[in-house]
Amino acid sequence: MGDTVDIECGPKDRVHDAIKKTAPGTALRHALDMIIGGNLGALICIGDTDRVISAGGDGFKLDISFTANRLFELAKMDGAIVIDRDLTQILRANYHLNPDPSLPTSETGMRHRTAARMSLLTDALVVSVSERRQVVTLYIGGKGYQLKGVPELMSTVNQLLVSMQSTRAQLDRSLLRLTTLELDNYVTMSDITETIYLFEMLTTISDELDEYILRLGTAGKSIKMQRDEFVGTTSDDYTLLLRDYAKDDHSTEHAAGLRRELHKTANESLRSPKRVAEFLGYEDLEDAILKPLGLRTLSNVSVVRKGMADKIVDEFGSLQQLMDDIERNPSRLDDAGVENPGILANSLYRMWGKRA
Repeated sequence: MGDTVDIECGPKDRVHDAIKKTAPGTALRHALDMIIGGNLGALICIGDTDRVISAGGDGFKLDISFTANRLFELAKMDGAIVIDRDLTQILRANYHLNPDPSLPTSETGMRHRTAARMSLLTDALVVSVSERRQVVTLYIGGKGYQLKGVPELMSTVNQLLVSMQSTRAQLDRSLLRLTTLELDNYVTMSDITETIYLFEMLTTISDELDEYILRLGTAGKSIKMQRDEFVGTTSDDYTLLLRDYAKDDHSTEHAAGLRRELHKTANESLRSPKRVAEFLGYEDLEDAILKPLGLRTLSNVSVVRKGMADKIVDEFGSLQQLMDDIERNPSRLDDAGVENPGILANSLYRMWGKRA
């Protein structure tokens, strides 16, 4: 098939637009499935219609409303079918395209060569359906992206969901352990590194699933629900973790910037405590004990309302200072605006595994 590649590659916005147009549940995908089911071939140009039409001749001028059944019936004729960008009008059928033969392509079949060249000559999405191989290839900018069927996509999706479930379970255990270490005042950069690595693994798998959810169209709704359930509130926890351990700037904006930088870094590199320390603003803290602000741990206490964790940290300075002061001067919790200081203290002690 020449330079046909998987559909994740290429100019992202145009590829995503093509995926949406051809996803299961769309009228265009229904027509393509009927064309394959009818053992037919087809060459369909969508969008940039002025330049597409100027690259050919003959055929039939139609200007009729687009429907899946009409497209299927017109595919029984030779030549190309020209459709407007919004898939509302079928403009031409049995249209003979003559793109410049000097345009480069490594495709071998006549239909695929024409499709590749038309996608180079114009900004159209060009769809080629192989009668012999019964596959659909989308051409954008000269590159071919082969559509996969729902069963093939679901095989990969199920593997990703299993991986996501396992990663979420590991992350939950890591966060529970981290909370205990924070209350024990014994957190090292290695502990933070492991947790950040798991956050990034979960985010990476979620991003991969997003691509498949897009490609599955209406068949991806249940997958999105499962993905969202696994992700849960981890995004908030991740931001709070970075705010807790960043050396100088503990703002939400700085944490968001850190997340972008971490996400652009290969996950395997994030297994290095030295590398993670650099992101957080430290020179070398591989074995040193870290002092978290406590925003993440406090935010997981039910009586701490939204925004209250920041006020508590402003008052006490750190989670460890809060724990040290609870017994000596519990009235400071009242000064910080905590409505149920006793419940907060007891909750922290229970998380610590000790009694108040």
